[in-house]
Amino acid sequence: MNPRIESLEKMLNGPRDGALLRFSLGNEYLKAGEPAKAASSFQAAVDRDNQYSAAWKALGKALAEAGDPPGALAAYEKGITVAEAKGDIQAAKEMTVFAKRIRKTLAE
Repeated sequence: MNPRIESLEKMLNGPRDGALLRFSLGNEYLKAGEPAKAASSFQAAVDRDNQYSAAWKALGKALAEAGDPPGALAAYEKGITVAEAKGDIQAAKEMTVFAKRIRKTLAE
């Protein structure tokens, strides 16, 4: 197993468990080619902090890679709302582009 993932997993459900830890673990799962596990970690991150626009963007990416375009679209749409409310314009723009691509694919 990936030592970075192992190290992060050991911190789960401990005093340092939170949105950032779950987000970091999700990123490591994505790098390891495990998008379903990544999506689960990113979902846990937004469950802990639903204003975490980077985690919404990552959740959308992981769901898309895991073969769940409707789930990815829903994550991007929620992320766009969160990012715009926070003034995180760059993240909102990126997620808008990704969402548009998924809508186009789903319409085909």
